[in-house]
Amino acid sequence: MTHAPALLVIDMQNALAAIAHRSAETVAVIAGLRSRARAAGVPVITVQHHGGGLESGTDAWRIVPELAPAEGEPVVGKTSADSFLDTELAATLDALGTTELLVTGFATEICVDTTARQALSRRYDLVLVADGHTTSVREEPGGPYAEPDASVAHHNEIFRHLDFPGRSIRVLSAADVDFGPPAGVTPV
Repeated sequence: MTHAPALLVIDMQNALAAIAHRSAETVAVIAGLRSRARAAGVPVITVQHHGGGLESGTDAWRIVPELAPAEGEPVVGKTSADSFLDTELAATLDALGTTELLVTGFATEICVDTTARQALSRRYDLVLVADGHTTSVREEPGGPYAEPDASVAHHNEIFRHLDFPGRSIRVLSAADVDFGPPAGVTPV
């Protein structure tokens, strides 16, 4: 089987970046990875949420300027936490021949987690970019949600220990991503 990665950038929209923990740092990490992906010929797919205050055409809905899709790059609209549900994502990945998804974006415990698990269930190999996803700033420290850094670390650790038979799951920092196949996979 040929190894064919694609970089997924989930919900990095103006309104969401405005409430994101370590927003500037996460945007910079994703932008650097996206630049490297493009240089390596790896497709970049942007996922953009619609609804719930993110209405098409508004400034809140737009992708942050640093991550705006390039001309001709796929943009997939979604209306739920699952980037696959009732969207064109699967068809887009199939058309590209994708076998592995590198997942980045917002929000760690909602859209990033849901989409990453769906990718595994749909038989894609997975790279969760450890420093390329974030969650919202918490208004109430010690409230019902984990602190942002703890949430990101928790999800990175969970994905290090998930077991999906026949799937490769890697958690890598952006600096460690080389777009190559998982260990033990020989490209055809």
